[in-house]
Amino acid sequence: MRISPCLLARQLCVLAVAVGVCGMAQAKDDAADRAVTIEKDTQTYVVNADGSYVLEADKVVRINEERAIKFSAQRAVSYNRSLDTLEIVEAFTQKPDGRKVMVNADRIREQQERASADAPMFQNSRVKVVIFPEVAVGDRLSLRYQRIRKTALFPGEFMDFSTASVNPTERYSLTYDLPADKPLYAEARGFAASTPAAAPGRKVYRWDYVPADKTRPEQSAVAYTDYGQILAVSTFADYKAMAKAYQVRATVQVTPQITQLAQKLTADLPTPRAKALALSDWVRKNIRYVAVYIDAGGVVPHPAQSVLENRYGDCKDHVALLEALLKAVDIESSPALINLGNAYTLPVAAALRVINHVITYVPSLDLYLDSTASAIAPGYLPPQDLDKPVLLTRTGELARTPATQPGKLSSELVFKIDDKGAADFTQISHAEGWRTEAMRGAIRSLQPMEREQIIQKTLRSYGQTGGGTLQTDALEGDALIFKSTLAGRTENLVNLPGPMGVQALSRLGSNIALDVQALAAEKVRAQGFTCFANENVETARFEFPASVNILAVPKTVSLKGADVTYEARYEQDGHTVLVSRTLTFSHPTAVCSPDWFKANQPMIEAMFNDLKGQIIVQAI
Repeated sequence: MRISPCLLARQLCVLAVAVGVCGMAQAKDDAADRAVTIEKDTQTYVVNADGSYVLEADKVVRINEERAIKFSAQRAVSYNRSLDTLEIVEAFTQKPDGRKVMVNADRIREQQERASADAPMFQNSRVKVVIFPEVAVGDRLSLRYQRIRKTALFPGEFMDFSTASVNPTERYSLTYDLPADKPLYAEARGFAASTPAAAPGRKVYRWDYVPADKTRPEQSAVAYTDYGQILAVSTFADYKAMAKAYQVRATVQVTPQITQLAQKLTADLPTPRAKALALSDWVRKNIRYVAVYIDAGGVVPHPAQSVLENRYGDCKDHVALLEALLKAVDIESSPALINLGNAYTLPVAAALRVINHVITYVPSLDLYLDSTASAIAPGYLPPQDLDKPVLLTRTGELARTPATQPGKLSSELVFKIDDKGAADFTQISHAEGWRTEAMRGAIRSLQPMEREQIIQKTLRSYGQTGGGTLQTDALEGDALIFKSTLAGRTENLVNLPGPMGVQALSRLGSNIALDVQALAAEKVRAQGFTCFANENVETARFEFPASVNILAVPKTVSLKGADVTYEARYEQDGHTVLVSRTLTFSHPTAVCSPDWFKANQPMIEAMFNDLKGQIIVQAI
């Protein structure tokens, strides 16, 4: 049960990069920050029949604290150079006495937007950075700009998605002026709707933010969009209509080269499932993740043949090539639009913000494949993909990825302790299920120097000094079980002569301890949080010298709650102590509720206390 987000090496595909920035409408998942006050944030969209629009934005921010100057004295406004034009209409610093210090043209800088730190990216997304002069506490920073979307991301359609700012907000309103025959569908939580007067042939929709207390996002909580104040608007009648619009521009062509490759890769494989896994694995290993978001590249994949020739592409390109390869061996598949973050619900209105990734679905096998997950073998999904709503673009159906998948990590640790309290140790770990390729890939991604330092860093986290070596099974293999061995020496495991307590470790770098510590990080929960099914088995053997007496060992602990089983045993045999811990988590979904947390909190505290257990020893 990994409560914290999975830290696997991932390449993110941001479908919505071409939509444009929401400015203050984009929330940070944080408690209220009173360093600034948003006095005004009005955004008015005038939408045309073809989906193009003009946005007029007017924003005023008051500086309340000195620390706010650093992050507020310059403001960035994003736009897509292929689809948009952006004009800064007016910007100035207004002093408390009413004096205005204007932002001159030379204080407006343009630069490429850094949309991803995880992968190479080529895009037409830009930001204009407005640098306000003479900013001090008590000042108001005023910014008005106009962004013209010349070409809709989806022809004839308009979407927008907003959330409340973390800062106190006095006035925040969004207005959408559309042709009267183009309905606007919406989901509003924490926004009050109204219908202002409109010109002939037009209809105007308006929502005003209703101020509310901000709650701190809890450790491992689901996305703010799952429970917070949001406004999602769309001219798509439903997700089926969005799927159709995506699919129109995602049709793949099977070329002779693609057919030849697919047949070669699957020639000796007996079943459709084996073929699908092999083709996904080839794409995973041979197509580099490089995002190319030019024009409508945020939502339109490149031709499968060009992806094959270039050997790179983003998630949409991975899916397009894999779909073509599968089709070449008579296996039909569909793109599946999904959220790769921690959002587990989609808004009622078919807006794009929450959907930021695409994977592959094979209906005949009921199989989901994510070929961009470089550290996850085909047949498994990265934890971020589990239990997520998906939009299957070929049929327009909403479905859901599997909530659980098999995965187990077991380890055996032996300490051979000498008369001075130093110890030689060996730790053998076995990964199974989805963990196999995850561990293999994680080690493979380390530089040689990092591999050499891994034991030293691990020991240091326990307050110990020493070092050792790491040995593993083949890093390029595909065995169903992956074995790794840490072997080394710690110079200060036991501080003799004592009496003293030795931490009853069951594994160096214990996954059980990490999971329990993450659960215990919150005393009270009001938000759902991620909790992936998992199994960890850890044993440790402490072999003390005859010159050391073992005075006491912790008591055995056996706990069973809803979906959780925890066992911790401590056995003394002469000068040897055996520690064993097992944590099995079998929650049927990837999200646990606050009620689940409350019911299991006594068990969580008991597990946390057990992990602090010590073996008490003293030199004779």
